[in-house]
Amino acid sequence: MTETLERTDPKTEPQGSADEPFLVVENLTVQFPTYDGLVQAVTDLSYSVKLGQTLGIVGESGSGKSVSSMAVLGLHDVKRSRMTGSIRVGGTEVIGANDQVMRKIRGNDVAMIFQDPLTSLHPFYTIGSQIVEAYRLHNDVSKRAAKNRAVEMLERVGIPQPDRRVDDYPHQFSGGMRQRAMIAMSLVNNPKLLIADEPTTALDVTVQAQILDLIQDLQREYGSAVVMITHDLGVIAEISDEVLVMYAGRCVERGTTKQILLHPEMPYTWGLLGSIADVVGDPEKPLIPIPGTPPSLLNPPTGCAFHPRCPHRDKVEGNRCVTDLPDLRRGSYEGHLMRCHLSNADAVFESEVRAEVLG
Repeated sequence: MTETLERTDPKTEPQGSADEPFLVVENLTVQFPTYDGLVQAVTDLSYSVKLGQTLGIVGESGSGKSVSSMAVLGLHDVKRSRMTGSIRVGGTEVIGANDQVMRKIRGNDVAMIFQDPLTSLHPFYTIGSQIVEAYRLHNDVSKRAAKNRAVEMLERVGIPQPDRRVDDYPHQFSGGMRQRAMIAMSLVNNPKLLIADEPTTALDVTVQAQILDLIQDLQREYGSAVVMITHDLGVIAEISDEVLVMYAGRCVERGTTKQILLHPEMPYTWGLLGSIADVVGDPEKPLIPIPGTPPSLLNPPTGCAFHPRCPHRDKVEGNRCVTDLPDLRRGSYEGHLMRCHLSNADAVFESEVRAEVLG
């Protein structure tokens, strides 16, 4: 874990690619009015994903990962939520789009693999009928042709005897098989963007690896963009090109996977890395949990939301961590962004944190 990265010239701004990203999220804010107050689920979030690229969004439960991604599909009730900012899918604005536009986008341009396939699949309908419905919604074909397409997709995702299993119900599938069926349904229309929300949760490690390999294989085949939502940095290391770390509804660090895993510059990311078990390292090495609990999004902390749990806040002059929200600013490496008041975060990580969290 001693690999280094090339630092940026502080006078040079990172250069973007000339290719237009398929998904562009700019200054997204999602709030939910409740009887107890306003839940600030996502605040001022921006990112983009190109075709063929995989972005990993990582953070603890309640950090805003799923809420932000459901906004891409327009799945929030407009009467019970407040959304501002911009979400463009293939150049089409999602925020404020009518139902007709969103029906065209969902399942066709963008598809989502939900966290729990048992509750996402309808228990009263066969697996095949649900895939057929998703396919015919966007394609003018006969039921027979749609069923043949369903069998083809089930075979493609590794379901044995797909011509027979297509008529089974969700409860007749194991957890891993249900997740494969969900992937088949998500990809039946060859979407350009696939959002995977904790797709390996509650699966054993061998099935988890198979699902990740399957998503990567299908991405290479169809050339789609992938947004992988997870709390597991091991999954991120396996599949992602870039990583966005979220905390209390905001982006706190963003960069390439190599930057985030080898040279993180936000203390919250250090905490995430320290809480991962190293299966190939020292078996006696203890896990280092992040102290405290995530903040309430009804009453988030002032200043840096992580300051009540941060062991490094005393390294910042004055009381800025408590009073001032840090900007999302350029870190020490090309394209690396971090939200922290530490002026020498990379030096602190190298001298005090690296050996403890990475070994």
